[in-house]
Amino acid sequence: MMTSNPMQHLFDLNDQVALVTGAGSGIGQRMAYALSLAGAKVVLAGRHSETLAQTASLIAGAGGDSAVETVDLLKRESLTEFVQRASAPFGAPDILVNAAGVNLRQPADDISLDSWDMTINLNLSVPFFLAKACLAGMRAKGRGKIINIGSLQSYRAFANSIPYGASKGGVAQLTRAMAEAWSTEGITTNAIAPGFFQTPLTERVFSDESLSAHHASMTAVGRNGELEDFDGLTVFLASHASDYITGQMISLDGGYTAK
Repeated sequence: MMTSNPMQHLFDLNDQVALVTGAGSGIGQRMAYALSLAGAKVVLAGRHSETLAQTASLIAGAGGDSAVETVDLLKRESLTEFVQRASAPFGAPDILVNAAGVNLRQPADDISLDSWDMTINLNLSVPFFLAKACLAGMRAKGRGKIINIGSLQSYRAFANSIPYGASKGGVAQLTRAMAEAWSTEGITTNAIAPGFFQTPLTERVFSDESLSAHHASMTAVGRNGELEDFDGLTVFLASHASDYITGQMISLDGGYTAK
């Protein structure tokens, strides 16, 4: 009698529901797609229905299930109601990916109160309050997986990015603190710290060929990231395979921080 491969169970996300913010493009879109390929039903969240629809079409083309929910995450008072809406298509999320983010790349002298507040709110405050809004559903299921997005700037400084760097340094500690608070309930929190990937957020970097080549040379691997490099780590952190890992920020940077 044949038995199923236990390794497949470790990474199987069938019957899981994932809520992914920033799912209309870039890292969020790729992570949503990877979770779908592993079997999860995915709720795609973001501001623009047009780009979210493109992600939904990508997932449908691969045979997956998704639903679209538009949301302005900066309206933090509405996050609990948003999670209720996001739970309607498939049930409460087992997996939360906080991929929405902003980097205005302003020189220090140009940073205003508004630009500072928007960056800190979206990159640091929203991941906590959205996770908090998902807690009831995760507690009812007895487990949950929260994945935050850090940055090279969680560890080091780059020019014209003071609010972004502050927020992403905060994400490293937020991830540890969320893990300390909720891991005994089976709800783990980890983060991915990407290197340089070509996304709408890094368009200014990749539009400069010499700058792009410089960052590739700073890696141990010798190239900048491709979005499919997210697939394995995303599924790992969302699956049973990572059940004893929590409070960690894992660099997905081709060895940029190793050199």
